[in-house]
Amino acid sequence: MRVLVAPDKFRGTLTARQAAEAIETGWRRARPDDDVDLVPMADGGEGTLEALVDAQGGRVEATTATGPLGDPVDAAFGIVDTADGLTGVVESARASGLALLGEGRRDPLRTTTRGTGQLILAALDAGARRVVVCLGGSATNDGGVGMAAALGIRFLDAQGRDLAGGGAAVLDLARIDGRDLHPAVAGASFLGATDVENPLCGPAGASHVYGPQKGASPDDVFLLDRALGHLAAVVHHDLGIALKDEPGAGAAGGLGFGLLAFCGARLRRGVDVVMDAVDLGGRMEGAGLVITGEGSLDAQSLYGKVPAGVIRLAGLHSVPVAVLCGRAEVTPDGVTVRSLVDRVGEEDALGLARRSLELLANELALDLPAGVVG
Repeated sequence: MRVLVAPDKFRGTLTARQAAEAIETGWRRARPDDDVDLVPMADGGEGTLEALVDAQGGRVEATTATGPLGDPVDAAFGIVDTADGLTGVVESARASGLALLGEGRRDPLRTTTRGTGQLILAALDAGARRVVVCLGGSATNDGGVGMAAALGIRFLDAQGRDLAGGGAAVLDLARIDGRDLHPAVAGASFLGATDVENPLCGPAGASHVYGPQKGASPDDVFLLDRALGHLAAVVHHDLGIALKDEPGAGAAGGLGFGLLAFCGARLRRGVDVVMDAVDLGGRMEGAGLVITGEGSLDAQSLYGKVPAGVIRLAGLHSVPVAVLCGRAEVTPDGVTVRSLVDRVGEEDALGLARRSLELLANELALDLPAGVVG
């Protein structure tokens, strides 16, 4: 049988490739003669750079960028030669990510997306004329102002001074001056890859939904939401575009909005971007089973995440699906779901994730003849 193994990362324990390799190892112990095709996946967050670069034979370039609180950080971007020409791949988490800060340093009032803009410039300088910006895992809530400032757009207060970095400073915005925009930006196309559809502002917006996990207090959330609303109003006045209610504008603390407003980007589900890049539909042809998974299979997994995308595509190809995950809070109809926590307990699911995932895959393969899957 041909088996397609297409998991996302198990956050905090296994990368997508490590998860795929663990599943293959466990599966082959029971069914060594099967054709197992590994396709590490991502949804627009961390790991998307590797998934896109690996799938398309690109390269990863190292550079230094401004971190979320202004400290220099070692970061990377990808360059891929595609049918559309050289494409840059930028993960906002590499320069503006929550993982770059200890819990005590999280402060969306001050964190900036400037480093993400610097990575975009680095990709353009490397010859890219199309840039995919992966939106996920950010520590920021500045509406993409820092990113756009790095590209040459000026954000000025009432006295004509450039704004300080961070989400709170956006409240002082009086005027946007785009005359110094880097010329390569105007000649490039941009795609934002995201796993959420949140608008910029309001109860479902960036500040209310994601601000608390970035360190925002209830008062901070109120202030940040006002700041993003103000940014949208100034953009509407100065640039003549209304974007605050666009699905995905609230991704990565409003970086989705910034890409739309200042780069003319379009937004697309990250899992769809990756599935196209790896030709997942083509690789499903002739498969007898698709195995996907992630760390936590929950209600959010059913929208925009890797398992949802894989299940949807497999349904179009009439291929049965199994989900192996760290923990399971939902069970999609018609899908076999097995979790590490249910099988080995939470301690081993975290501390012995790879070995536990091999066990789960091995048992799935052993059960296959009994019709457990499909």
